[in-house]
Amino acid sequence: MLRLIALCAALFVVTAGPAFAQSNINLGGIAVDTSAAIEVTADSLSVDQASGKAVFNGNVIIVQGDLRLTAGRVEVLYGTDTSQIARLIATEAVTFVTAEEAAEAQEADDDVTTGLLILAGDVLLTQGPSAISADQMTINVTDGTAAMDGRVRTVLQQGDN
Repeated sequence: MLRLIALCAALFVVTAGPAFAQSNINLGGIAVDTSAAIEVTADSLSVDQASGKAVFNGNVIIVQGDLRLTAGRVEVLYGTDTSQIARLIATEAVTFVTAEEAAEAQEADDDVTTGLLILAGDVLLTQGPSAISADQMTINVTDGTAAMDGRVRTVLQQGDN
C-alpha cells in the first residue's frame, strides 16, 4: 500500500515538473529532485484495484524537494494492465509552488499516455513580479511546447521595475 501511494505521488510530481521546465513559457524551470523523499498528506485515500484507480481526497498536499502541490483531490488512473499510471487529475484549487514560481488552476489533467498536461480554469502563472493568466494552458511534455487559450493576459516586468 505504501508503495502504491509513493508511486502515485511520485509520478504526478515527476511528470508535472518537467512539463513546466520544458514549456515555452519561462517559469524558471520548475524542476523536481526525483531523489528527494515524497510526502503525501490528505484527509483520505481510497484505492480500487479492480478499476485501477486511487483517489487522495481532501486537503491534498504533495511535497518533493522544493516543489509543493496542493489540491482538494488527486485521482490516479492506471492503464489496462494496472502496472503503469495512465492519467492523473488534480482538482479543486490546484497549485504548484517553488521558491521562485507558482502556477494555479482549478484543474490539472496529466495524460501520461499522450504527454499532454492541461491546466484549466482561471490559470495563473507567476515568476517574481511577472505573471500570465488564461482560461486554459496546454503543455505538450513530449515536444516542450505550451499554448494558453481563453482571454490571455500578461504582466511582464522589465529591468529594475
